[in-house]
Amino acid sequence: MTKPTLGAMPSVSPSSRGLPPLHPFLPWAQRPHRRRFSHGQAAAITAVIASALTLSGCAESSPERSTDDRGDERPLVLTTFTILEDITAQVGGDRVDVETIAPAGAEIHEYDPTPSDLRTAAQADLILSNGLGLEAWYDRFLDQVEAENVTLTQHIDPLPVTSLPGHPEAGEDLPENPHAWMSPTVAQDYVTAAEEALSELSPEDAEYFAKNAAEYRAELQEIADDARERVEQLDSRAHLVTCEGAFSYLTEDLGLQEHYLWPVNAGTEGTPQQIEAQTQYVIDHEVPMIFCESTVNDAAQQQVAETADAELGEPLYVDSLTGPDGDAPTFLELLRYDIERILDGAEAGNPGTQETS
Repeated sequence: MTKPTLGAMPSVSPSSRGLPPLHPFLPWAQRPHRRRFSHGQAAAITAVIASALTLSGCAESSPERSTDDRGDERPLVLTTFTILEDITAQVGGDRVDVETIAPAGAEIHEYDPTPSDLRTAAQADLILSNGLGLEAWYDRFLDQVEAENVTLTQHIDPLPVTSLPGHPEAGEDLPENPHAWMSPTVAQDYVTAAEEALSELSPEDAEYFAKNAAEYRAELQEIADDARERVEQLDSRAHLVTCEGAFSYLTEDLGLQEHYLWPVNAGTEGTPQQIEAQTQYVIDHEVPMIFCESTVNDAAQQQVAETADAELGEPLYVDSLTGPDGDAPTFLELLRYDIERILDGAEAGNPGTQETS
């Protein structure tokens, strides 16, 4: 690849909320005082909560989802976004009802809960969150609901967002990277945490949850093993260049070199300084393919690709699953899809692997 000349760039704690529950964390079956709110009661509660959230700065940001009487006697487990919803559903199987707060395609960092979300939360027995600062809106949400909260990153040693030499944010104290699920190895800790939370909620189903969790961890390990096998065939270290610095756990897993435009979504995105640093990196390392994530604007990354003579690959999925007809309708498919695209791009810069992969 001929190196273009770089000119001036135009502008283009791992803690959960931990609020004290209104009653001890008892198994679901032992909670006679936990009652389901009727549709009318839930609507009234929602009106009060929605008013409170409006005053505190939460606005409705997506179409409301219908929340009629559930007609389901299983415990209701609510998760903050679709990745956790799918993980929990795979472990919980048919013994729990699992729903998500942020719908498919939503940007989770600054999601605004809707009245429908609050009505669902009023009936939830358990809420599962990611923590590590991912859900910037979550503290206000928890202030208004009764259900217990469990943070699924409780078993994880968090990594900071990767510090990049020469990057505009290099001298700053970068936050913990909340995207630990993007490593198929670390994601197994999410499965374990979900299993423990569900088993405490419904102890009579603990053996069932354990079986599902073990099978699911095995599938994640298979994805990790297959990815490492492909990486070992590369004749030089590959570079993963993205919009958000969301891939620290995956790049550590696979031994890839990471570079990004901005550290985390909801910060300063696509500044001239970020674009210049990213473009120079792509040129210097002759990176053939770069990426952006599905829930963010890729205009800045398009500029990097054009200036550095690199290809902008298909969007990667990080913060959300797709609908059932999309590329990543489940978490396992999301990991397979992203890793396939990333390693295809890496192999484009390693001609010697084309014949063996």
